[in-house]
Amino acid sequence: MALPDLRPQRLARSREDTLAHLRSFELDLRFSAGIWFFSPAASRFHTKYTRDLSIIERLEIALGLAGHGLAALEAHYPNEINEANAPMWKAFCAASGVRLLTVIPLLFWDESFEFGSLSNPDPAIRRAAVERTIGALRLNKELDTDFAIVWPGIDGYENGFGMDFAAARRRFASGLAEAMDAVPGVRIAFEPKPYEPRGHILFGTTPEGVLLGRDVEAMLTDPANKALLRDGHALCCMNPEVGHLLMSYEDPAYAFSWPLSEGRLAHTHWNSQPLGNYDQDLGVGVISPELVEGMLYTMKLHGYKGYFGIDINPERVPVDIALRNSFDALRAASDRVNALDHESILLAHEKPRGARGWLEGYLTRARARSPEKLGPWPRLAE
Repeated sequence: MALPDLRPQRLARSREDTLAHLRSFELDLRFSAGIWFFSPAASRFHTKYTRDLSIIERLEIALGLAGHGLAALEAHYPNEINEANAPMWKAFCAASGVRLLTVIPLLFWDESFEFGSLSNPDPAIRRAAVERTIGALRLNKELDTDFAIVWPGIDGYENGFGMDFAAARRRFASGLAEAMDAVPGVRIAFEPKPYEPRGHILFGTTPEGVLLGRDVEAMLTDPANKALLRDGHALCCMNPEVGHLLMSYEDPAYAFSWPLSEGRLAHTHWNSQPLGNYDQDLGVGVISPELVEGMLYTMKLHGYKGYFGIDINPERVPVDIALRNSFDALRAASDRVNALDHESILLAHEKPRGARGWLEGYLTRARARSPEKLGPWPRLAE
């Protein structure tokens, strides 16, 4: 598998080059979706509102969305994709033009992982988690995906008294590195989340995800992996999810800038979420649509070229409609971002003393349906 080149993300440009980049570069809104939310998830509080769907039935829905912008799918190993049904996935992708973007090791569901997967203190259970990760990485290589998402949902704790946190982090990082060396050349896209289902999840915030990436890469020993690192490619990268960022009270645009500045933003998961709260996975832009614009602007600034993964839980909306709404929310926000006065915005960034309140007033007008009703607003000048 050929690694997408993330190195340009970390390029630092002069003001003139940045302005030229913002005027010429537009985000390529290629959408992916997790096959898991095409069929209703179990809830602690209510019965399922629709019947369970087989993988084939879910793929039929995905086929109907291809014309609306669905370009790729994401699936967990071994429950949604595995060695036995991989030929079916290959046939679907060949016939539909919808590719498989990632195979995700299922490290949080099994009863055996009650006290963690890659961080589990029981050597036998941890070994099973490492082997499952290796199996997922092998399928990623076979199916020519872009990366393997890793989410440590069950690796964490509730009671911090007496736990050796550093040892748990080392077990997780070294287990991930072992799996990556067993199947070299497959990139990891790590997805932080602060809590739920555990009270606290390991590496739960964006900066911790960046640190994990550095630690894991320092542990890699396979010659092919080390050669990629020497060429400046990041291998343990990130897949931040908007809802998870807001659960931990991170600002999403700022959070995205962390992996972007290191060439580590392999993928993104999009939804919306109130600050804090449980993980709601609402449609993109349903809450705080201005955050979407800020994230897209940061991604545009860094030249992000990856997919835009939708990760929602449409309990009361048909999944095809929910996905189309999320696609359109991102398209509309991207159009607004592309139409902004980038020159004046950069000047406001560089010389805030002479631009007090200008950006707020400008963005109000940029979002207004009839900005002429709000009165004129001058461009910034040197």
